[in-house]
Amino acid sequence: MDMNVNMLFLTLLMCYNPYVFGLFEDINIEEDLSPDLTDFDLDISPRRVPRQMKSMLTKETKPHIQELSVKTTIISRYAFTAVSCIMLNRHSAAAEGVFQFLIPKNAYVSNFTMIIGGRVYPSEVRPKEKKVKQGKGGEAKPKNKEKGEQSAPEVEVFRMGASIPGRNRAMFMLTYEELLQRRLGRYEHVTSLRPLQLVSRLSVDVTIVDHSTITHLEVLPLRNGKSNTAVASGANAAKTPAKPSLPVSTVIKQNKTFCRITFSPNIVQQAKITTSGMLGEFVVHYDVERELGIGDIQVLNGHFVHYFAPKDLPVVPKNVVFVIDTSASMLGTKIRQTKDALFTILRDLRPGDRFNFVSFSNRIKVWQPNRLVPVTPLNVRDAKKFIYMLQPTGGTDINGGIQTGSSLLSGYLNADPDANHNSVSLIIFLTDGRPTVGELQSPSILSNARAAVKEQFCLFTIGMGNDVDYRLLERMALENCGMMRRIPEDSDASTMLKGFYDEIGTPLLSDIRVNYTEDSVQYVTQHLFTNYFNGSEIVIAGKLTNQSADSLHVQVTASNSDKSIILETDVALRQREVETERHVKEAAAGVGSGVTGAGTTGSVADDFVERVWGFLSVKEGLRSRLKSHTSREREGHTQQATDLSLTYHFLTPLTSLMVEKPQVLADGTMAEDTPTPTPVTTETYKKAASDNELSDETEGEEDTSQSLHLKKDQPGGQSSRITKTTGKVVKRPARKSVTISKTSADGDPHFVVEFPLSKLTVCFNINGEPGHILRMVSDHKHSGVTVNGKLIGAPAPAGSHKQQRTYFSTITIVVNRPKRSYIEVTPKKVILDGQDRLVLPCDTTVSVESGGLAVTIVGKSNVTVTIGGTIRFVILVHQYKNPAPYQRNHLGFYISNSKGLSHDCHGLLGQFLYEDVGLAELSGNATATGDHSTSSRSPILKVKGRSVPVVQKTRRIYSGRQSVDCWFARNNAAKLIDGQYEDYVVSHLFDTGDWPHGSNGA
Repeated sequence: MDMNVNMLFLTLLMCYNPYVFGLFEDINIEEDLSPDLTDFDLDISPRRVPRQMKSMLTKETKPHIQELSVKTTIISRYAFTAVSCIMLNRHSAAAEGVFQFLIPKNAYVSNFTMIIGGRVYPSEVRPKEKKVKQGKGGEAKPKNKEKGEQSAPEVEVFRMGASIPGRNRAMFMLTYEELLQRRLGRYEHVTSLRPLQLVSRLSVDVTIVDHSTITHLEVLPLRNGKSNTAVASGANAAKTPAKPSLPVSTVIKQNKTFCRITFSPNIVQQAKITTSGMLGEFVVHYDVERELGIGDIQVLNGHFVHYFAPKDLPVVPKNVVFVIDTSASMLGTKIRQTKDALFTILRDLRPGDRFNFVSFSNRIKVWQPNRLVPVTPLNVRDAKKFIYMLQPTGGTDINGGIQTGSSLLSGYLNADPDANHNSVSLIIFLTDGRPTVGELQSPSILSNARAAVKEQFCLFTIGMGNDVDYRLLERMALENCGMMRRIPEDSDASTMLKGFYDEIGTPLLSDIRVNYTEDSVQYVTQHLFTNYFNGSEIVIAGKLTNQSADSLHVQVTASNSDKSIILETDVALRQREVETERHVKEAAAGVGSGVTGAGTTGSVADDFVERVWGFLSVKEGLRSRLKSHTSREREGHTQQATDLSLTYHFLTPLTSLMVEKPQVLADGTMAEDTPTPTPVTTETYKKAASDNELSDETEGEEDTSQSLHLKKDQPGGQSSRITKTTGKVVKRPARKSVTISKTSADGDPHFVVEFPLSKLTVCFNINGEPGHILRMVSDHKHSGVTVNGKLIGAPAPAGSHKQQRTYFSTITIVVNRPKRSYIEVTPKKVILDGQDRLVLPCDTTVSVESGGLAVTIVGKSNVTVTIGGTIRFVILVHQYKNPAPYQRNHLGFYISNSKGLSHDCHGLLGQFLYEDVGLAELSGNATATGDHSTSSRSPILKVKGRSVPVVQKTRRIYSGRQSVDCWFARNNAAKLIDGQYEDYVVSHLFDTGDWPHGSNGA
């Protein structure tokens, strides 16, 4: 019985997931599948695969990922990750293989290599050109999201495509490095697993080796990147276990200073989690024992790294002003989640703290004018009332909010001179948009903020959603000793807000200064810090000027409440170096536990302390560059950070990664001669016009995502260029109005057909059933294009004659030429499944081209699909912030250009593209209703020899922006359309069956 159930499970997977087609086509039943499925006692033989399935498998051209291996070695908080991906092209023709991997936003790519057709294609880091002109190629970037992936703010997409010769394999090898940041008393390491298909052999290997004892280790359930919640799967989806369980197949081996975690789900285990290949994030939390005194110092090869995270200190009281955006865009979920977080934060304020609240829109409101109040039950109760009464309205006066909050805090500090010495002062500023009221220029807002803060306190900024000027918030925080945090659209903002407050809500020290023996060190990274918060960590690195010195004197001075703290000691350099060398060797050897691939990170691990210094120095140079106020100062920081990036082969916002592409001939084989790499014209694309712009001097230079640009179909030598960008895909289209025809299906759904020759417009309704899939365009045999739309239901408004309303929730476009591609559009995302699979959010403005197919998204507005340059469809995206019960997020489908569709095209809209109609009149006794004869005359349409009674109506189209007069055909377009409504209901979204019927009689 179990065998039959599992067989049915796999058969269903093959039927409904195109990626499983390629997977099973690649699997050798005896050699590959059976070993992976022994736990499930499956006996699958080739004869059990349906004949129709084999036919579909032979048409699949996408290379299959045979193996995806991710190996991470973490040595004293510094993580080296090596990703290896093997793809197989089983067909005789060459195919495009796309390697895509999400890396942490804080990490830097340090190497990328391809092996294709037995040849090695290494990468080379080069300085980025200062001004890069627009090209025709494409680039990939994350959205804060991914969504479907995408797009969490803590990850970036690295993407590379290359032609794989027929009957051949390709290996993609990526390495990246990251210094883990301690937050809330733990380190977090995240491996994003989104291969976009099921993988024959998938493995994640995380090895942690530390000088200190590992005191805490936790492997979380698989987490999706959007809301940071666990991914439910299989029979456990509906259950909430009391204690989070390990991801399936996870094994942990651990001793005092070492642990190894492996995660290797087989095919069936992957499929039970998800059939799309979007497994989620594999997350490891850990912490180590803290050394008392000055902290932990490690020495290796003339460099040192100093970790300082004291504990068991009394908490310093804080003075905090919360400045909250209450503009109209905060209406709904955002303000509700913000209020929930503030209610929780109020409960966590300590008796010694003082606080106040400022709300800003086009008006500024202060809860307690001209003062900060102590934490008492009465004040907390009154603050809750103020928060509860916040109502979003009006514009966004960012400058006014900052000025008011700063004035409150500085006024309190100036009135009580001792307040600044005995406490830590900070502003927490939250917004979901960019300035629309008051001061609108970012440079002026920054200048005003600096003048108001006057280095008396720190400014922490939080951005919610996709419409925020994150560059402005980041620079504002950096210039005022704070931090910036992003909260993605549709995430659990309440939890993330509370988490950010927890990070900065418990100050332990202020004015921290770390000094080393004079003339014994040089090039030391940041060693002055305004505040130290509980659960975090200060990391400093530098070079030793005298490697033969026996000791290094270290002194830490800081303030704790009204006390000054001085910690100092002499560090035995020789002893520390021996200890550091020992645990580096343990990491490379896996402590005898059989860690494979240790050689991948062995060479860099030997110099890990130096690489920590290089990593921190690059980060510091980029921050200083962002804070620069003059061109000369900026140029100096730019040159320094660029030189360091080149030295350590880091892909940063200032460098590009050149990768040579193999040249594949028309017969699917590789060319004999391999050309040298050459630069490819590309552009640093920006996510939004003002998202990354402060002035002409900074435009386009602070992009923070990593991506790979490829120029396809280039004769001779083909090379690629990776640049730091914030673009999600290819190029950012201009925001301009889209010219589309009236021929459309939108709304309830209401169909409109424009007949240009007769200068008539006809309209009709389709009262379908929720779940029905309607064929709108059917031209599969000729142009290779089919369009289907799925209906979703909603109750009718009160007083309506209808029982329910229906809208299009999904539009799918199947393109069969030049290669088979699928496009699926919903109000939230667009899935393009062609040469490679892309999932794009509908709230981003992006464009991508692939083999004669172009998809352009104008954020929260429309999606344009262009096929071969002669067919163009526009899909309007209707989203509601606060939908009424009878409203649903839905789509409108418009035919913009139909020249490439054949005269045999059919479907609810397609059948009229090359037809003409005439308008005539009949006497009253010939009306459609057959009611009493009158002397009036009723209009009829003549279409395909049929007479269709019509009445004149007005329809609103283009999202209600335009009205159109049309002749309306009743009764589900009876006699207007060929056949009946039921003839246009198809079995599934990607059905391409031909129209089986003739036309109606006259």
